[in-house]
Amino acid sequence: MTEAQGFPAFAAQHRSTRGRSWWAKAWVQAMEDTSLDNGQLRKGRRYANSGQVGTITVSPGRIAATVYSPEDTYESVVHVDQLSDDDWHRFHEQVASRAGHIAALLDGEMPHNLVEAASDAGVTLLPGIGDLDPSCTCDAWELPCQHAAALCYQVAWLLDADPFVLLLLRGRTREALLDELQASSTQPVEAGVPVTDVLDSTPGDLPEPPDLPARVALDELPVAGIEPPGDLGPQVLQLLVLDAARRARSILNALLHGTAEPQQLDDWQDAVRLATDFPQLVTTLTESTGRNLAPGIQAWQYGGAPGLDVLEHTWTPDPAELNRARTELLAADDDLTISTSANQLTLGADIQLRLDRGGRWHPYRLVDEVWIPAGPPSKDPLVVEW
Repeated sequence: MTEAQGFPAFAAQHRSTRGRSWWAKAWVQAMEDTSLDNGQLRKGRRYANSGQVGTITVSPGRIAATVYSPEDTYESVVHVDQLSDDDWHRFHEQVASRAGHIAALLDGEMPHNLVEAASDAGVTLLPGIGDLDPSCTCDAWELPCQHAAALCYQVAWLLDADPFVLLLLRGRTREALLDELQASSTQPVEAGVPVTDVLDSTPGDLPEPPDLPARVALDELPVAGIEPPGDLGPQVLQLLVLDAARRARSILNALLHGTAEPQQLDDWQDAVRLATDFPQLVTTLTESTGRNLAPGIQAWQYGGAPGLDVLEHTWTPDPAELNRARTELLAADDDLTISTSANQLTLGADIQLRLDRGGRWHPYRLVDEVWIPAGPPSKDPLVVEW
């Protein structure tokens, strides 16, 4: 079985070169933190997005590709240290210790706790500063040069699609790793389940979750004979009961399917949410809160609770996150003027991007000296809709 794998060249496209997954972003950061020349990185991003990188060959400890430029073609290579046999043995122990690790890898995920557990055992999966060793047949002295940088950016896209690419770089093909895990399946894992049982199990082994109750309509609520407390009024009571029914259905759906439960909200956030979902309650909620709900409603319509948070609060993110976004924006438009404050990037005089705590960028426009939410958020600052 050959250990080298070839991946078709990416067509020209407009795509974030940072990657979407946290492990792809860690790969890009390791490469960018090693660089001493942002100009080469900017050119590398352009090469990656313009389809100038040929077929990528990944093998243990090495990635390589031909990069095409107007003046010539170049062979770019990036070397990565392979794990030793002892490293792989410790990695197997970490994977086998929890059945969910194997399932996540097979599902294209790289669990944080697996990487952390492997690191605690002395096994480094993700590269850090200085772990990537780029080279190229061009005559540039910078490391990485624009051609090797383009290759690294496209490897992040490969990692987004399949974390086994990273494991191959560290020295094991997908097939070899799974064979080794199966061979060591005499060691029990969580709750005494052997690895082979986890690998061979299918969703059909579990009973299907029951169907959700149908969504209830306003005219189906049995509250006609209930006296509203205080001065709420019958219509307000009906809407609150309808909202409670919808929230209960969302929680039940999360429990049945293992998805995230609805976010816990404070009184103000819940007031904005209710006003967004039920415009009939705006007057009542405005009176009860004593605040103008309009800006909050607009922020919630675009971005939910995170959208409301960036409307009203600033916070201090990782400076590298802001720098990467700023660099990508400048690469797309060299004439752009960008100023940075807390979690906000101000572009020119009347456009702003605000980063929420989940890593999404929310667009704002300055209207009559007030910053107003201007569109839905995006993980990629280059594709924000205005």
